[in-house]
Amino acid sequence: MTSKEKASEVLKRLKKEYPEPKTALNFKDPFELLVATILSAQTTDVLVNKVTGNLFGKYRSIADYASVPLDELRKDISSINFYNNKAKNIQASARMVVERFDGKVPKTMDELTSFPGVARKTANIVLSNAFGINAGIAVDTHVKRLSSRLGLSKNEDPVKIERDLMEITPSREWSTLSHLLIFHGRKICQAKKPRHSECVLFDICPSRNI
Repeated sequence: MTSKEKASEVLKRLKKEYPEPKTALNFKDPFELLVATILSAQTTDVLVNKVTGNLFGKYRSIADYASVPLDELRKDISSINFYNNKAKNIQASARMVVERFDGKVPKTMDELTSFPGVARKTANIVLSNAFGINAGIAVDTHVKRLSSRLGLSKNEDPVKIERDLMEITPSREWSTLSHLLIFHGRKICQAKKPRHSECVLFDICPSRNI
């Protein structure tokens, strides 16, 4: 089985297991998704959604994030890991959207990654989930782990893993693949102890004997 064939089979099987592959982060508009994704670094989506439930009720516009005293924003997200830096990045991003992008979140990878604290993973999540643009593949810890275990990439660097996955997957499936690997990583292919007996990919996984 070639890498492309394996990627196709992974997509086919996981789509049956997870018929609605989409981000678990709650949001109503592109900037809310940007905020949620910035908050989600090294933090669970469950906690992020709990925090943004209050945050999105308080801050109704991008201008609100841009103008609020930074200490107040820090306090509002203080239950999140690295909240000091994340508050700075959220406010700086809000100001960039207002001042440089006419109040609208940009729709290109280069523009999004010019924001503080926004790397390719965050940009990919925003582009695909807020705008339906597949510019790449969001590589988080689950995608990284499963890509290695399934033999889809031999690299450790997220950017190189993304490149490998993009080469063997049709662009229309890039966002879907990321979501599916994340769902499967959380439910079945967990870091410490994969649940091999429940895995629909067991027979095509080179790591099944680990």
